Amino acid sequence: MLYYLGELLSDKFGPARLLQSYTVLITIALYLGFIATKILVPKFYKYLPHDRGREFTEHAADAKGKPTGAGVVFITIFVIICFLCVPLSFCQAIILLLTWLSMLTGFLDDRSVKSWGEYLKGFLDLVICAAASVCLYIFISKISGDGKVYFWLPFLTHQVEVPMWLYIIVGTVLLWASINTTNCTDGVDGLSSMLILVALITLGCIFYFVLGHKDLAAYLLVPHLPSGANWGVLSFAMAGTLMGYLWHNAFPSNVMMGDAGSRALGFFIGACVMVTGNPFLILAVSSIILVNGGMGLIKVALLRFFKISIFKDIRFPLHDHMRKKRGWSATQVVIKFLIMQLLFTVAFVGMFFKVR
Repeated sequence: MLYYLGELLSDKFGPARLLQSYTVLITIALYLGFIATKILVPKFYKYLPHDRGREFTEHAADAKGKPTGAGVVFITIFVIICFLCVPLSFCQAIILLLTWLSMLTGFLDDRSVKSWGEYLKGFLDLVICAAASVCLYIFISKISGDGKVYFWLPFLTHQVEVPMWLYIIVGTVLLWASINTTNCTDGVDGLSSMLILVALITLGCIFYFVLGHKDLAAYLLVPHLPSGANWGVLSFAMAGTLMGYLWHNAFPSNVMMGDAGSRALGFFIGACVMVTGNPFLILAVSSIILVNGGMGLIKVALLRFFKISIFKDIRFPLHDHMRKKRGWSATQVVIKFLIMQLLFTVAFVGMFFKVR
């Protein structure tokens, strides 16, 4: 809306053309998201469900009784800001809708007296992820010069063509994993928020400064993404709203995002990674989240379906192990996990873009 308003008013009021600058739009989206979320989230405390405690979670009693499901507030703010600040394509609008639906399924579970159960939530995640993968494939194939979809992969100079069936499988698995590992990481005040914030800022910079920049993309031998700046604004808009939520969630927290926030954030991160054209970038932006939450999912799945027991002496999510077995405080968990993620991000981004 602001972009088209700038186009409409630029002839009559010169400074209005700034609204067509993606740098300005990123700034507006970031600050507007932070301010709106910081102000509005506390006003919804009385309307949010309250945490009932998590089974098998270390120090779960500390969170019991606090308002949860704040994702319904800041994800909704994020979607509104995107429609306000970004000249959206049809595909981007669909991804925003699916992000909001991911939030809604999580919020309905947050407020439900009886949990929906792992299988129902897993199935709903699967449907949303498959729909997003189909949408992204169609979008990318349309903007491709030859109507085909390619991945640019680590250590390979040339792009690799990806058939539709393989793209949908890879996209669905990656999105589903991102949703559920992010959800598992949401167990220490500020932990998942800080890790996701690193991912969002990293993706925003990749979209805006690399993939969205024709000359730089060509220099690095990666495909130019004409809508890269748009995706950059979307990423920074989400980062701004997450900062506003983190203002109230930093240890000791006043509110928690619940499944409403973690599932939507995980979905959005996964969708952005698929848009980059390199699914391995999930390692650069979410490696700690994948290890922290993903190893627990693998451990449970192997034990439940194949009767194979692994990591018997390690508690998952890993942040619970570090608190119970190593004696780390909540603050130590957040800071040390954040440091490790930053180290992984720098290493993987440098490797993926330069060693090709």
